[in-house]
Amino acid sequence: METTQETAAQLAQPHRKVVLTALLWVTITAGVFFAGLNFLFGSQALAFIELLMVGYSVFLLYIIRKTPHLERWILAYVLPFFTAMMFAMTAPRTTPSVFAWVLLVPILAHLLLGRRLGLGVAIFFIATAGIIFFYKHGDSPELMQPLPIANIIIIALSILAFSHVYEISREKSELGLFLMAQTDFLTGLANRARFNDIFERERRRAIREKHPLTVLVIDLDYFKEVNDQYGHEAGDKALVYVARLLQKRLRATDLACRLGGEEFGIILVDTPGRRAMQVAEELRSALETHPFEIGADSIAMTMSIGVAEFGPDGDELRAMLAAADHRLYQGKAEGRNRVIWHPAKQPELVTPTAPTADAS
Repeated sequence: METTQETAAQLAQPHRKVVLTALLWVTITAGVFFAGLNFLFGSQALAFIELLMVGYSVFLLYIIRKTPHLERWILAYVLPFFTAMMFAMTAPRTTPSVFAWVLLVPILAHLLLGRRLGLGVAIFFIATAGIIFFYKHGDSPELMQPLPIANIIIIALSILAFSHVYEISREKSELGLFLMAQTDFLTGLANRARFNDIFERERRRAIREKHPLTVLVIDLDYFKEVNDQYGHEAGDKALVYVARLLQKRLRATDLACRLGGEEFGIILVDTPGRRAMQVAEELRSALETHPFEIGADSIAMTMSIGVAEFGPDGDELRAMLAAADHRLYQGKAEGRNRVIWHPAKQPELVTPTAPTADAS
């Protein structure tokens, strides 16, 4: 399954798109204004660079409306934007006040690139701006006084630190809310919404890369008797126990989900039906041979499992769940505590017959 970093990046896309859009409009407006001023004051090279950024920003406004690769375009904007900022600092006619723009670097870098890449980019360009400043104004006693220099460095580092801490906090909060919304409150497994999302993603990958994909539907046998005999609190703990058993025996790339009640679903990526049958049998045997212990009681539990394979059993989740459910209840009817899977029938080979003598 996807890493938390990948999930965080996906969650951040909407607000990064809004920030980038606002920044592009600011770049267009400010670029036109400063290009005009620089033409008036004879800085044609800098004015030309600013007009290039204006044109590039207009182009990006059109691109980011529908692009599926927002991160790439953000990077394609941020690096030229910060580079143009550095170029402006080196221009002979610019005043020392232009270096104030460097204070925007850590804020924009973190908002648009995230805490890791944003921190690296911010440190690089802040350091570059510092080198330019000392190279350009190192022989100016007025500008090189220790106290003002120290204040500027402390302010820049403070903004860098605050931007980084804010981005970490925002990312954790957003990720926490997302996981809460897609997690079963009792077992900690994925809920039905996340199951649907992950299946859709893996379905597209299975089609694109021609990889096998299977789904298991699991139902605990006679679970009502556990609730009736030991109470609902024990029943809840038994469900948690089963969830831990599933997680322990599945790969990190697979996904276990609580579909509802005592029913669970599992997505097995890169797994053909025959191998999924073996995995399901291992899970069934593990529960059968490891009773749930609660206090002095040992509660024996079993499960019935239906297996469905992407392709032969359909290419949508609804069809595959229907096929797995059908096999699950077939297993229930046959005595429970079993795994049912029906591999796709191979087409029969038809051997052509030799033509008869009187064939026309």
